[in-house]
Amino acid sequence: MHIASIDALAIRPARNLLPQRSERVLALAAHGLDGDVHADPLSPRQLLLAGRAAYADLDLPAHALRENLLLDIDTAHLASGTVLQVGRDVLLRLMFQCEACGRLDLQRRGLARALGTRRGVLARVLAGGEIRPGDRVRDLGRLLPAWSDDWRERVVRVLDAVPPGHAVEYRQLARLAGIASTYCRAFPAVLRRLRPAHAARAVAQGADPARPRWHGRGLFDDPCAVDC
Repeated sequence: MHIASIDALAIRPARNLLPQRSERVLALAAHGLDGDVHADPLSPRQLLLAGRAAYADLDLPAHALRENLLLDIDTAHLASGTVLQVGRDVLLRLMFQCEACGRLDLQRRGLARALGTRRGVLARVLAGGEIRPGDRVRDLGRLLPAWSDDWRERVVRVLDAVPPGHAVEYRQLARLAGIASTYCRAFPAVLRRLRPAHAARAVAQGADPARPRWHGRGLFDDPCAVDC
């Protein structure tokens, strides 16, 4: 079902740079957008899709939300686990809504609160190809497991995937759960609230060196990439 079209595209080459508008982007399967700082095979947040409605309602300047794909719909209604087809070839797996973090308030005081759940939705690339403005977006349905918008629930999901006898270090846990590395400071308190079997799977950098480290292999294996 056709649900939207691509209004605009942008690439952010480095974290200290603003998004740069583009007339074409290349999506790489299981990696992200070619040349974008967030392209990462082990991240659930390879690209951000935002909606034109949020820009119009809040009178925001171009690229204020730092999205890669700007759609002509409200992305707050897009559900995790949904697979979108963009243009002829590209398939995107929607992961979770992007938290409106406090850094947005540097652009306008109170912007993060005003946005609420309308910052945009994060996605991974299932099948690659070229994306251009005007490409149609089709909703293929909820074909894959949903991921929670709550970062704590995503941490538990990652810990569930750690193989027996292995450990995941805090920084890698943050990467796999799609949260900023600054959250590592909160992990000890969060882990204390979990079942011991979960808590024991995460360790600080260099701790318990005898246990092999798990880096996330298989966490984002997407059978839909070939079956959709």
